[in-house]
Amino acid sequence: MSTPQPQRLTILWTNPDPVTAKEMVLLYAMNAKTRAWWDEVTVVVWGAPALMIAENKEVREAVEQNIAAGVRFSACKKCADDLGVADILTGLGIETKYWGEPLTELLRSGAKLLSI
Repeated sequence: MSTPQPQRLTILWTNPDPVTAKEMVLLYAMNAKTRAWWDEVTVVVWGAPALMIAENKEVREAVEQNIAAGVRFSACKKCADDLGVADILTGLGIETKYWGEPLTELLRSGAKLLSI
């Protein structure tokens, strides 16, 4: 008998709006993890949201709460470096890596991807 594969969700977060961040991305990620809608939840921070996390205290605190609840965060390394926030993100526990190839693999595999 095979063990069932964990249900994984990746949220691709590119929208720089703080209301969307708090009321959709971070709210859904938190609930999806804490209410066990998904076994694993990963938020990929790409572009302007990296800067918003660094500069917006409310958004940063919501990210920290998500991380504490078990939501995984990973940011585009090029974006974080270009925006000068890589050290801040890694200090919060957000992995930074080049996401071009991994995103392509996710898309090709048919993985569950929510893009905001």
